Amino acid sequence: MARIIGVANQKGGVGKTTTAINLAASFAVLEFKTLLVDADPQANSTTGVGFDLHNVTHSLYDCMVNDSLGRDVILKTEIPNLNLIPSHIDLVGAEIEMINYPNRETVLKNILEPLRNDYDFIVIDCSPSLGLITVNALTAADSVIVPVQCEFFALEGLGKLLNTIKIVQSRLNMELEIEGILMTMYDGRLRLCNQVVSEVRR
Repeated sequence: MARIIGVANQKGGVGKTTTAINLAASFAVLEFKTLLVDADPQANSTTGVGFDLHNVTHSLYDCMVNDSLGRDVILKTEIPNLNLIPSHIDLVGAEIEMINYPNRETVLKNILEPLRNDYDFIVIDCSPSLGLITVNALTAADSVIVPVQCEFFALEGLGKLLNTIKIVQSRLNMELEIEGILMTMYDGRLRLCNQVVSEVRR
């Protein structure tokens, strides 16, 4: 049964998608059956593993809004053992379309649960926001990795994300664990980087 890992930070440009792709690809290279779920409307994970968005006819949007089955939108990547549920710009509108759904926070969980037995790992590249799509990802996940860039404003917004995770843990997914804070773009020669790491550890 797959372990579902979310990669989340509402701040853009912190290496979230790079982390998600490399984590999923690493699992695949180690011969674990892996599914990468692109839950970011920018669809950078989709293009990052080699797909042209013009050729993506069905995506996570269709699962979340049009009731398509997860397995019906899965694409095989060129990396052995790595499959993808692609994203699309249409996902931007999904939060509005889902606003009146009963149990709207568990839509993604219901999509992924039937796929757990097909994979060893499912990695979710979360949307760079704290909206409904990200809440869905956190509700579906067993654990979450939070990439944080080593720069001056790195901790800005981290508290909000951690608070959102606590809310999800208390109301929607009591089993959700924080896998860790991943420092990205780290250069040990720079004092600022080391200061940021010290602050995060505190």
